Amino acid sequence: MFVVTISYTAPLAQIDELMPAHRDWLGQGYDSGLLLASGPQTPRTGGVVLARAVSREELDAALAEDPFNKAGAATYQVVRFTPVRTAPELAQVQEQLAG
Repeated sequence: MFVVTISYTAPLAQIDELMPAHRDWLGQGYDSGLLLASGPQTPRTGGVVLARAVSREELDAALAEDPFNKAGAATYQVVRFTPVRTAPELAQVQEQLAG
């Protein structure tokens, strides 16, 4: 599994213009099974994405297609980790990652 921290490097006005395309990109990520969770940071300086344990290369290729990335409006920090314990509410996610 990966945690991706997205940090905006462009003014929020540009981020707002790109947001519909970014949300479409997120939708494709959910549809493909790559993404598990996503949302904005508070305060609004970027976002956070949880992605399935695919190869780093596959994740990097997906991130390259994010409209924020294509516009040079954000930077990305990627951390890979192996969840060994989850809250009961996330038991299904844990089972999917183990399988």
